[in-house]
Amino acid sequence: MTNPFSRRAATLSGPGIDYEPVTPDDATDLTDVAASLYVEGGGVVAFVSVKGQSRSVAVPDFGWVICGVRRVLATGTTATGIHAVVVT
Repeated sequence: MTNPFSRRAATLSGPGIDYEPVTPDDATDLTDVAASLYVEGGGVVAFVSVKGQSRSVAVPDFGWVICGVRRVLATGTTATGIHAVVVT
């Protein structure tokens, strides 16, 4: 099988290479910074952006947070089924 990603440079303008399930945690950063978040069950996503700012965003079922995210906070997050889109 040919892998079209094998020679691709990591870029934020292209597709992610994987989804990583997210367990919200007030003290621990994500394993890899997320280029965006995908949410299965709508609600509020409380997070720390790549710039270090705390944010809360209401997201519908099957919605997206289009922002670099380094931590998804347990406190304030009501959305479920959160996945980080990673590019590296």
